[in-house]
Amino acid sequence: MAHPAPRSRNARVAPPVVDLAQARDARRVRELQARCSAVDEVNRKSLARLFQSGLVYTRQGARLGRDLLLAQQHLLRVSDLLARIAELPDGSEDGEAAALYDDAQALLVRTTELTARSGLVLARGP
Repeated sequence: MAHPAPRSRNARVAPPVVDLAQARDARRVRELQARCSAVDEVNRKSLARLFQSGLVYTRQGARLGRDLLLAQQHLLRVSDLLARIAELPDGSEDGEAAALYDDAQALLVRTTELTARSGLVLARGP
């Protein structure tokens, strides 16, 4: 049996190479997921307050409820887009990922606007 050659004390192991593009993409997905979950939580609380206050039975409350449900649909779409981004192969086009990121960003902006508007209405009360 041959024994491996002894390593010299000065031999260095090369550090792992990190692909910065992949690291940036992973960070971007994590940030979008965090924003999505934060908006989702605010949206759910707003829906709960809308029903608990009874405001949902007024015309303005019903409109607000529809807006909040639309925001919830946007959040589901953003989650789907983020899952698609995560599943993209490493060699895929940057344009495809960029388009998905842009769609997710636009939906999150729209959802944030809808949820913020609900906060103003709920703060005023019935």
